[in-house]
Amino acid sequence: MKLLVIGASKGIGLETVKAALDAGHAVRAFSRSAGGIALDHPLLEKMDGDATSAEDVARALDGVDAVAMTLGIKESIAMLWQKVTLFSDATRVLLPLMEAQGPDRLICVTGIAAGDSVSALSRLERMGHSFLLGEPYKDKTRQEEMIRASTLRWTLARPTILTHGPRTGSYKVLTDPKDWRLGLISRADVADYVVRALDDPAAVGAAPVLAR
Repeated sequence: MKLLVIGASKGIGLETVKAALDAGHAVRAFSRSAGGIALDHPLLEKMDGDATSAEDVARALDGVDAVAMTLGIKESIAMLWQKVTLFSDATRVLLPLMEAQGPDRLICVTGIAAGDSVSALSRLERMGHSFLLGEPYKDKTRQEEMIRASTLRWTLARPTILTHGPRTGSYKVLTDPKDWRLGLISRADVADYVVRALDDPAAVGAAPVLAR
């Protein structure tokens, strides 16, 4: 298939580009700095654009079969108090365009503590997470709610604490809330799940926690 990766220039997005290419998919890598991605592959197309611009996103959606939304924000001390809206703003642009022109398959990477997965955290863990990452995760929760309310075939991937480790393929896909827990997982393994979930019917409508 041809996969659009939104937020493709670094982190989980860049790892998703690599994993999708390794799996034989064509990839359109979309971000504000896509042209600077240090990868060359005959199945890779780099497209600069803003995920909050309807014009840019509509152009990026043309001719693709699925979308992986892997947006991230630069970590800074300002996250402690500044309101974050990037995730919901970009999702508000993306969803109606996908519903109107396709494709209908969306995998969105959020994180543990977004939406109902906050139940996986102890009271102490919630306090620490809320203090450090409260604003970004409030917006990730808004993002999840919007996606759940859409008509798309969606999957919400919720990784635990991210590492820079290699892709191992050895991780847990925890779909039952009673199994949700904190843990570690490499960005490369999150990307591995995203690519595997693309054509997995069991992943549609699922919101698993991912942990090693």
